[in-house]
Amino acid sequence: MIQPLEVVPGFDLWPSLLSPQVQAELIADVLQAAETAPFANYATAYGKAMSVGMTSFGPLGWTSNASGYRYADTHPGTGQPWPAMPQALLDLWTQLGDPDTPPDSCLINLYRGQARMGPHQDRDEADPRFPVLSISLGDTAVFRIGGTSRKDPTRSLKLASGDVCRLSGPARLAFHGVDRILVSSSSIVPDGGRINLTLRRATPA
Repeated sequence: MIQPLEVVPGFDLWPSLLSPQVQAELIADVLQAAETAPFANYATAYGKAMSVGMTSFGPLGWTSNASGYRYADTHPGTGQPWPAMPQALLDLWTQLGDPDTPPDSCLINLYRGQARMGPHQDRDEADPRFPVLSISLGDTAVFRIGGTSRKDPTRSLKLASGDVCRLSGPARLAFHGVDRILVSSSSIVPDGGRINLTLRRATPA
């Protein structure tokens, strides 16, 4: 395994970690999952629809509406359980996340066109000692990360298809987001766009 690049303390990046074959297999898994758990543009707590389409793998999926942000064990549109997490993601978590405690949620974000993700913290999980693993597939994203305060300085970098990064330790609650997508920078996702998978442990160990 190649050694990661530490972008800021606690934020590690493995460029091109996933082979083209693994990327294609994960994209196929996502598209299959979306047949039973369709992508949805959830509303924020402020009532505005997000530009990013979302669904999930695993026992729990992240959802949002006017009542707030939360994890749920069923898809809000279908009422059915979320699709099972692919073994490749479980193996990646064992390798880079926490070998003793499995993930119980994988958010699937689909970026197309002008979709972006504003600066936010991942703080809906019960125990921030567990990392968040982020996997990029498809178009390159211009990603921004700062500190634990919105006023902290930020830096930006490009995340390309096959890149994997980890937020842990001092970066686990850092503000981060996606400024924009470099449209058509990759052709691996059918109909274009970027798929981002974020593995996490939402419930206590």
